Amino acid sequence: MLVNVSLVVVFGVAAVFMVRSRALGIGGGLIAALFGFYLARTGAAAPIGHAVVAVIHYLNQLAHN
Repeated sequence: MLVNVSLVVVFGVAAVFMVRSRALGIGGGLIAALFGFYLARTGAAAPIGHAVVAVIHYLNQLAHN
């Protein structure tokens, strides 16, 4: 739950910043889409959430090695 809330905040702030700076390109679209998936908690949110958590764990393991 903590990861989901943190990611919603991060993606939300990033999406707002990109929209306000008019820099919403492909990367911004991806961030906005991820924000939407987490916010709406659609059926696709669970697999995306698992993938993001797996990446976070992988990066954590790299940082400790």
